[in-house]
Amino acid sequence: MKKILISILLLSAVAFGGYTIFKESLDRYNPFIIQEHVYVQIKGSPEDNDGRFKYQIEGYNADGKTKKVTFTTSTVLAEGTYVKVSAKGAYTEGFEIIEEEDLPNGVSNLL
Repeated sequence: MKKILISILLLSAVAFGGYTIFKESLDRYNPFIIQEHVYVQIKGSPEDNDGRFKYQIEGYNADGKTKKVTFTTSTVLAEGTYVKVSAKGAYTEGFEIIEEEDLPNGVSNLL
């Protein structure tokens, strides 16, 4: 009985660790997570990420729900730039710089 309990605890720890490390990759292939556009406005400066610039920022989807996204760029984006990020959970497929007029109704008020 003791060996079974220890085995279950070890397997749980390995599964949790693997999920934590590979969360972004797992979200990419998870059929239960839908891909959506998250609209953000650049505020502040990015982190340096080995020659790329990493943004971790909160934005809003078309329904006005808050979503946190992470994406990298090869150049620093200007303060106040609007970006449409294509995200699926923690996985970010890509982004597009947009104008304020391209924001969905209601989202421009939130940013």
